[in-house]
Amino acid sequence: MGSPSERLAALGLVLPPVPAPVAAYVPAVAHGGLVYSSGQLPMVAGSVMLTGKVGAGVDPDQAQDAARICALNALAAVAEQAGGLDRIARVLKVTGFVASDPGFTGQPVVLNGASELIGEIFGEHARSAVGVAVLPLDAAVEVEIIAALA
Repeated sequence: MGSPSERLAALGLVLPPVPAPVAAYVPAVAHGGLVYSSGQLPMVAGSVMLTGKVGAGVDPDQAQDAARICALNALAAVAEQAGGLDRIARVLKVTGFVASDPGFTGQPVVLNGASELIGEIFGEHARSAVGVAVLPLDAAVEVEIIAALA
């Protein structure tokens, strides 16, 4: 099956540079054999690639793609903290937040963008998908992960 970095490469992906924090926090922290990422937005080249509310101007499919980018950013943050992607044994938990129109209830489908990517690299994991009124920088989605060190 290969290492996590080999599985990532087989998907045609590379980890992006870790996005700079937008406030007073660090991208990831390791403690007791675990690495916790901060919430990661769909940042590409220093800009949020999808803003607004899902179900009110933001298409759920676009949000699902943005969740995948958030997951890549979260993986980059935990890999940097761990000393490389191959130092991560598995991702234990994915938590996702979706800026949602009050009538939108498809948060689990949006977060599949993150979960499917994590699953292809690390396998099964626990997950929460939460609808919120607004996210930092008006991002449509945000994802954080908890990973176990190898």
